[in-house]
Amino acid sequence: MRLGRNQVWERPGKRGRARTKRNPLPGDGAEGSGRRAGAVVVLCFLLGFLTLALYSPVGGDPFTNYDDPSYVSENPHVKTGLAWSTFKWAFSSMEASNWHPVTWLSHAADYQLFGLDPSGHHWSNVLIHSLNAVLLFLLLQKATGAKWQSLMVAALFALHPLNVESVAWISERKNVLSTFLLLLTLAAYGWYAQRPSGKRYGVVVACFALGLMAKPMLVTLPLLLLLIDYWPLERGAERPPDAQLGRFQSASLRQLLLEKLPLVAMSVASAALTIAAQHSSLASSERFPFPLRLENALLSYVLYLKKAVWPSGLALFYPHPENIPAWQWIGAALLLLTISAVAWRQSRSKPWLAVGWCWFLLTLVPVLGIVQVGAQSMADRYAYVPLIGVFAAIVWWVRFPPRPILEFSIATAILVALSLVTWRQIGYWRSNVELWSHTLAVTGENLIAEDKLGSALQGAGRQDAAIIHFANALRLDPRDPLANFSVGADLQWHGHLAEAIPHYQTAIRESKDARLRADSYQNLATDYMQMGNEKQARDNFLQALNANPFLISAFAGLGELAGEPARTVSQAVLENPTPEGYGELARAFQQTGRIQEAELAYANAK
Repeated sequence: MRLGRNQVWERPGKRGRARTKRNPLPGDGAEGSGRRAGAVVVLCFLLGFLTLALYSPVGGDPFTNYDDPSYVSENPHVKTGLAWSTFKWAFSSMEASNWHPVTWLSHAADYQLFGLDPSGHHWSNVLIHSLNAVLLFLLLQKATGAKWQSLMVAALFALHPLNVESVAWISERKNVLSTFLLLLTLAAYGWYAQRPSGKRYGVVVACFALGLMAKPMLVTLPLLLLLIDYWPLERGAERPPDAQLGRFQSASLRQLLLEKLPLVAMSVASAALTIAAQHSSLASSERFPFPLRLENALLSYVLYLKKAVWPSGLALFYPHPENIPAWQWIGAALLLLTISAVAWRQSRSKPWLAVGWCWFLLTLVPVLGIVQVGAQSMADRYAYVPLIGVFAAIVWWVRFPPRPILEFSIATAILVALSLVTWRQIGYWRSNVELWSHTLAVTGENLIAEDKLGSALQGAGRQDAAIIHFANALRLDPRDPLANFSVGADLQWHGHLAEAIPHYQTAIRESKDARLRADSYQNLATDYMQMGNEKQARDNFLQALNANPFLISAFAGLGELAGEPARTVSQAVLENPTPEGYGELARAFQQTGRIQEAELAYANAK
């Protein structure tokens, strides 16, 4: 038996029956309607408060040493704040291998408010996540009339440990922000579906455009709208619309498809921009051939489901396997096919099962690594939106025992257990050392974790411990740029100048990070200067400034080579870098015949 949108299950005895839960018409039970609306407001407040309380420890966390420097703490454009130049840069930049101007502007707004105090940046993420949970509850409750099921789905989303990465990591602002805009788009679409018009459709388009400009993972939204047309909106049902009863305008399949075409065009444009932005970050097909990527995609689906049900071994970075045993990906494929078949067979009597399952499958497609970017096999943050489908399917499918107190007890026990795991997972973000130590502990051999843990230990003044992890990274990949740079710096610090040179050269050759290449050139120049090779030192200082024109210490090195007065002026600029100082330095270089150095200094003086 197929349930209508406003029907819920009762089990008075051994045989279940459907009962209709009718929304009251104006003047029909208005007092009861008011009490229900008041209850919804209270539940929204409790949901938001519990989410904020659970995530409150992240307010004391630092910036991570993974992406946060390029997104915020070392990004000169973001650190300009909400200036006109920042807006122009945000809409033209492909930095961080993405075109997401709305995300850049949100980071700039945080810098405008909080500067480089990470607490404010963290709390912005927490607040958006809390709003997402409340908005999800309101959307489900409005569309289905099932208050308690909707609350359970929203609470699972708010408190699940798999979502910690999206909230506790400042760089994942794009994830929580794009989800907020996705939910707003769904709300606008529900408003449009009640009484279709050009004006209402325009609001849908505007919200979707903003969402794509926050994170392109939203490209599957047109397909998601077709899913919710089936359930819970039931727009294909033959019945007259009635906004007072919360009904939505029915339409033929052809009409439903046609109204999605403009959104499909937007998705295609966003995907094209994303491919262009990520071109330099695409992994080699030799390292990750297509069959391996496909096998990993199948296995990842199952691993996300496993972590949703049993969230253990969560980590910031999961390295991509070099090979996957046949039994694993074949078993994963069979499991996915089995669940899909069950969902299809139950689609008439249990539409939420098919919709939730398809939501999960579709929203993961852009991040499964079929087009591999980076070296990760999967990521907790990628499950942020897909989990909504899993939670909805499970909550609507599972029938709790009929006594409300038992239902409440079971639900509470589940949420408390998840909250405890989430609280523990949040604790790993207290410091970079703790975060990457945990990642190494649960993932084993992990090149990125070795690099980042080494950097974190360096930042904590624990050089001897750091060099062990950089050596481990070189063992895993002798071409690793960061490890080569760090090992070279350690050799140089201990006076092994000639041995440091090939490590810097490897870092320069292998790195795509302009800042790391600039630092490698600078250290190499300093190395040559200590060895008495002034020509090589000057050439490498100039290369460092070509890679990073704001590298003041490279100007100081060039000033040291140029002698007086450039030496004196460069030291002053090093202590107080101002446009006027760069102008004085340029004139000092020009007086000594260092024209190339003078041009670089003049460029920074403008």
